[in-house]
Amino acid sequence: MKSYISGIGTYVPEKILTNFDLEKIVETSDEWIRTRSGISERHIADERTATSDLAAMAAKRAIANANITPHDVAAIILATATPDMLFPSTACLVQTKIGAPKVMAFDISAGCSGFLYGLGIADSFVKNGMDNILVIGADTLSKITDYADRTTCVLFGDGAGAAIISKGNDEEKCIIASYFASEGEDWALLYQPAGGSKMPASHQSIDERQHYIKMAGNEVFKLATRAMIESSIETLRRANIQPEEVNLLIPHQANIRIIEATAKRLNMPMDKVFVNLDKYGNTSTASIPIALEEALQSGRIKEGDLVLMVAFGAGFTWGGVLVRW
Repeated sequence: MKSYISGIGTYVPEKILTNFDLEKIVETSDEWIRTRSGISERHIADERTATSDLAAMAAKRAIANANITPHDVAAIILATATPDMLFPSTACLVQTKIGAPKVMAFDISAGCSGFLYGLGIADSFVKNGMDNILVIGADTLSKITDYADRTTCVLFGDGAGAAIISKGNDEEKCIIASYFASEGEDWALLYQPAGGSKMPASHQSIDERQHYIKMAGNEVFKLATRAMIESSIETLRRANIQPEEVNLLIPHQANIRIIEATAKRLNMPMDKVFVNLDKYGNTSTASIPIALEEALQSGRIKEGDLVLMVAFGAGFTWGGVLVRW
């Protein structure tokens, strides 16, 4: 039994926050942001919009694109770092919003690698007899971004992407190989200190701004670059595929310099790498599905193409998934 991506859908909020808007909020500049990250603007959810709202919109579009109904969905796997609440799972909230009755629904937390982790889980489910697994990557990182911290507030945006993973027997259209890893020792380089059992919400935690993203940028950059390269090489090794055989690389859209370093290590020209970082910023778990849909819509992916998706995220986690479209 093989699994393949039978449908995809995405959604981003309408509001756009540009680098010039950020110049009015913190001490920064459009040139500084673009030079160091490659980002020009990002989409931001309003105060009434939760992660589940973005996720449900993306899910409905993926279901329609796969030419199925919510009743055909067997499970919902939602990857997020910004759930609506600690419990119940955001996947359960999405379940009721899209009208998928009595299906397995759960969240996974793997940082920005979460969507690929979800694809790996869905691939296993399909190989064990299930069909039409809904995998969603959705985040509203703007809700936990400290707009007084010039080093992090310029990086993140909001969005959601979803895919339907279905069963099939076509060797020419399937998920070929995947690779996942983590290294928990480096967790403190990128995290949200407060809000969990280690540091419950209190007046002190709020006053000390502990409910926002904390990141050691230089250290994360180094680890992320190594992780993206390792994910690419190991995923291709498992598939017995050479980098030059890959038609398109879709990396996690976090930083243009990390993307360029990964492509260089693979001896892959940038015209075989999909980048939309400039328009969305780092949308965490939504990054790869948003890029995947745009690549499809722009004609960058054709039937039979080998597409390599790689990501890294808080944890630290990293991984890759290779598909033949």
